[in-house]
Amino acid sequence: MKKNLFLVCLFMFGTLASCQCSSKKSADNAVVNTTETPVPLGDPFILLHDGVYYAYGTHSNKGIEFYTSDDLLTWKYGGLALNKEDSWADRWFWAPEIYFVNGKFYMYYSADEHICVAVADSPTGPFVQDKKEPMIADEKCIDNSLFIDDNGTPYLSFVRFNDGNNIWIAELEKDLITIKKETMHPCLHVTQEWEKVWPRVNEGSYILKHNGIYYMSYSANSYESPFYGVGCATATDLMGTWTKYDENPLLQKPGKLVGVGHSAMFTDKAGKLRIVYHAPVSYTHLTLPTSDLVYHAHKDKDNIHPRAMYIGEVSFENVGGVDRMRISEEYITPKLVK
Repeated sequence: MKKNLFLVCLFMFGTLASCQCSSKKSADNAVVNTTETPVPLGDPFILLHDGVYYAYGTHSNKGIEFYTSDDLLTWKYGGLALNKEDSWADRWFWAPEIYFVNGKFYMYYSADEHICVAVADSPTGPFVQDKKEPMIADEKCIDNSLFIDDNGTPYLSFVRFNDGNNIWIAELEKDLITIKKETMHPCLHVTQEWEKVWPRVNEGSYILKHNGIYYMSYSANSYESPFYGVGCATATDLMGTWTKYDENPLLQKPGKLVGVGHSAMFTDKAGKLRIVYHAPVSYTHLTLPTSDLVYHAHKDKDNIHPRAMYIGEVSFENVGGVDRMRISEEYITPKLVK
């Protein structure tokens, strides 16, 4: 009798545990399914090509991912545009920028703290380094960004580590891959008070030309700092003196975001100039369907991961006869959909 009673109790306990586990599993699924998931990219870049937006950024330890969208609001994960097997390095794939030039797509990115470029026939890849070596083999650099001037001369701005993180520029050969080292020229280093929170960082440059003036957006302070922000400098000669705005930063802690930065710009389908940047996410629980990564609680403003992509607007205000760049405090938060 005792044996039978024991078996009955054991059966009832097992059934109750099973019900509790099923209930918990269902509840967890309900939470995950109802949680809006942002696009999990640091150092984001957006390319508009043939009516489709492509987003790339820092996220995967397997290479560089891409996401696609028709409206900038909802995005789908596309896979790896660059696989680490097709790159010079096998770790630390950061800050990709993709440009369509002469029928080819060029991806400028950092790998293992060296600047690289890979080429593809499609914005989805596969991007491949035919010659697996960094653009500057004997020096660590990051954050390489392409700019092609009106006369067709290509330039590369990038970060060197010879005064904290500071921004340099150089001409490229016509292959868009080889740096003319003799043309390397310093642009920006830490000089303004807002940039001195911690540590010495000017990075994440992006150059555009407007009414004959060159505008360089850049980020200052550590990306780990809530005071990470975006400033602007201008020049009339790419290889000349760059002057920072007195009113910098143009973007810092907009709305409820902190640690905003490493931006790039693009023109949307309506012809509006946009800026894309990252900031830490403040969601309670996110399970992201990419790169075998799972992101958990982000409980306060002192934590920087996970990071996500945000999009704002850029305009120019005429001040004393000169157009000054302005970045909106308003932003949209792109969402992942299946």
